[in-house]
Amino acid sequence: MTATVGRLRAVGCVFAEDEARLLLSAARTPDELEAMTSRRVAGEPLEVILGWAEFCGLRVAVEPGVFVPRQRTAYLVEQAVALTRPGAVVVDLCCGTGAIGATIAARVPGVELYAADIEPAAVRCARRNLEPLGGRTFAGDLYDALPGELRGRVDVLLVNAPYVPTDDIAMMPPEARDHEPLVALDGGPDGVGVHRRVAEDASRWLAPGGHLLIETGEQQATLTAAAVSAHGLRPRVATSEELYCTVVIGTLPALVAPGPDDARA
Repeated sequence: MTATVGRLRAVGCVFAEDEARLLLSAARTPDELEAMTSRRVAGEPLEVILGWAEFCGLRVAVEPGVFVPRQRTAYLVEQAVALTRPGAVVVDLCCGTGAIGATIAARVPGVELYAADIEPAAVRCARRNLEPLGGRTFAGDLYDALPGELRGRVDVLLVNAPYVPTDDIAMMPPEARDHEPLVALDGGPDGVGVHRRVAEDASRWLAPGGHLLIETGEQQATLTAAAVSAHGLRPRVATSEELYCTVVIGTLPALVAPGPDDARA
């Protein structure tokens, strides 16, 4: 193990001991350990090498070419669970591996779970993670992927869309920049391009009183909230300094029952 730790440290792996332990436990032979370590030294994400990621207490399948779930996104899950009732209709949009939807399904009983992504590899991976939980996964661009019968029925809409400004992609760690799809990283010139598209149609898909939750960057939070507000949702911003995560939560106003005066009008 010492040699593996040394190789990982030499290339800047901050948690070299933990990574070495995981590689040793996954490798069935010394040759396999060598191959896996070499892949990690070359910059490939550890989760892709192992074939799984730990996320919110779950082991989530990860495939090459798929966005690896970040630990900070546990804060988005925490916010979503607080708003999700048993039996709710939940959509994990831009789902990647489906880790967010899988965690909600594991924590809230009886949810009706749907997920969608534009990347074929992500759709394939999400199906592996969500079908055992009763979830359904679709391929397509944002809402175009969803079944039409969901329109106006979604109680909780979860979105971990890209929010890195285009010019900042080059500064990302190589394991993300070189091994994850650009469509899962690039949020456009100001990082909020996809968020605006999500907000534009959210009210058509949310049920009255439903919630849209978008993970965003600290620098993008004001712009994300403005996009949500511009399309009829009441926004609020929640931030975790511990996890370095910001979530914009937009709520569609509930329908108000007509009063006696309205009935006589």
